[in-house]
Amino acid sequence: MNGQDKIGTYKLVAEPFHVDFTGHLTLGVLGNHLLNCAGFHATERGFGMATLNEDNYTWVLSRLAIEMDNMPREYEEFSVQTWVENVYRLFTDRNFAVLDKEGRPIGYARSVWAMINMSTRKPVDLLSMNGGSIVDYICPDKPCPIDKPSRIKVAATEPEVSLTARYSDIDINGHVNSIRYVEHILDLFPIDLYKVYRIRRFEMAYVAESYYGDTLSLYHDDEGGGMHQVEVRKNGAETVCRAKLQFESY
Repeated sequence: MNGQDKIGTYKLVAEPFHVDFTGHLTLGVLGNHLLNCAGFHATERGFGMATLNEDNYTWVLSRLAIEMDNMPREYEEFSVQTWVENVYRLFTDRNFAVLDKEGRPIGYARSVWAMINMSTRKPVDLLSMNGGSIVDYICPDKPCPIDKPSRIKVAATEPEVSLTARYSDIDINGHVNSIRYVEHILDLFPIDLYKVYRIRRFEMAYVAESYYGDTLSLYHDDEGGGMHQVEVRKNGAETVCRAKLQFESY
């Protein structure tokens, strides 16, 4: 298998109900597109969710970093490329490129995934799955010119907002969907900010799962210079995820 065969390319359109009041694709929808394309790519290579679920396994997202020069506008066609950069025993690195309708890159993303046993919630040795064939899909030569996810540490001691996980937050695995955390974090900021600033880079580090009825409290540090860090804790104690956002002016 050559390098090009290891890269999946998926064509998309910025639908009117997927853009915000500025007419640009929302970060939450882009995040869902990235995860869906990861799923398509894995399925085409024998590591999709449906196949894994039959053996009581599933993929879980550990880290995600998205960095965009531009966001697709309403009705614009664009595409997402995805490929596996590295495979380790317990984690795999998957990268993405977002291309405009002319095929020019307008952004990139990096992600880290683990495969877990759905009963024990423990990680699975990836190199033992399907005879270790996952390494056949590693594509180390495709560049992803953005920084890897960084360390995130939030100092705030009082939550800025608390909410309860409801029906629309819960995914097929029975816990709060990873992109719903992104959307809740974006809602921390007033709409007037989004009139002047756009998100240049967004990072997520997923630590634990939360479930229907959990109270999610969001702790926020304004680092200055458009940099913000957020931590989500459930039921007043356990950290669920952390985020880092970099805003820049249009």
